[in-house]
Amino acid sequence: MSKGNNINYLVIALSNGKLFNPSLKLFKKLGIDLKSGEEKNRKLTFFNPEKEIEFIITRPKDNPTYVEYGAADIGIVGEDVLLEENKDVYKLLDLKFGKCKMVLAAPAEIKQEKYDQNHGYRLKVATKYPVIAGNYFKEKGIYVELIKLYGSVELAPQVGLADVIVDIVSTGRTLKDNKLVIREEIMPLSAQFIVNRISYKTKHQRINEFLKKIEQIIALESAELEED
Repeated sequence: MSKGNNINYLVIALSNGKLFNPSLKLFKKLGIDLKSGEEKNRKLTFFNPEKEIEFIITRPKDNPTYVEYGAADIGIVGEDVLLEENKDVYKLLDLKFGKCKMVLAAPAEIKQEKYDQNHGYRLKVATKYPVIAGNYFKEKGIYVELIKLYGSVELAPQVGLADVIVDIVSTGRTLKDNKLVIREEIMPLSAQFIVNRISYKTKHQRINEFLKKIEQIIALESAELEED
């Protein structure tokens, strides 16, 4: 049966970039053939007729938009994007991969008091995540000037554009190379399984079956790690 005539056909949005290969590995464990994805050709959509699934490859920041508007039923997206974009989707499962953390980092010479309290000074914060950073400082009651950048936020303190940065780190090597130190870990982050709200009603059984299989894989891997 073709996709057009089958309401159970699932459209899954995969984020390219760091989450792409871990997503492919997950689907392999589910027994879903993703050879087209492994080839990483220029095709942005590919099908698995046997499993009645269409995959679309999106930019990470666009992924929840495709899911919110129903172009995809399901998405795999970084939690940072989900929190920053604040899209109207269901977040159903933490996939336990793509782990990293959002941090506040500053040059080592900046004193703790300078960003813990205002002291009449408006702290300048460079970040790719103004929503997350804004909420963080608001909860702390610290008045800041947010400077949105699209890359190389580590450069901002070096050239006097900002006092501190809010950004994602995994190993911390980039911070160290730029003579920055983590002052506070804001939140842990990982890949999330999201679903379109209408699809979750109209394809509830299919999506739940899919979700349970993923949960079983995550539980099995967690048990194996504990044994090690």
